[in-house]
Amino acid sequence: MAAHPPWARRFLSEPDFDAIAGAIRAAESRTSAEIRVHLERRVPRRLFRRRHDVLARARQVFRRLGMHRTAERHGVLIYVAVMERRLAVVGDEGIHARVGDLHWNEVRDLMIEILRENGPPRRALERAIEALGRALAEHFPRRPDDRNELSDEVSLT
Repeated sequence: MAAHPPWARRFLSEPDFDAIAGAIRAAESRTSAEIRVHLERRVPRRLFRRRHDVLARARQVFRRLGMHRTAERHGVLIYVAVMERRLAVVGDEGIHARVGDLHWNEVRDLMIEILRENGPPRRALERAIEALGRALAEHFPRRPDDRNELSDEVSLT
């Protein structure tokens, strides 16, 4: 794999990228659901006329990554606009119907709390992935025939 761009390496080290992919694999080992982490330098300005809407951008990235195509509509995306220090957590219809906005906001707030305390971004992402994994395992336990539908690697744009 090619090295990550400088802006991404300032946010996460190469070992951090590997650790986050490992945290996703561990969380998904207990659930049939799919978790992705996506980093973007900034919320693209050309997409929005007014204030940049990080949640709308996260939903757009969710679809671009094909997360809406999981068998049970149970994908979850953690989206981070690194330079703007903004993030969002979005889930597909299947899981959203079971946990709702409150859960996504709790996971987002957990990450914000860690980052505000100058905690490393890796720890914030790992804790968020763990929290998502617990909720997903409760509602979508892993089945014997389960397969990994989406990459566990951190994606970038």
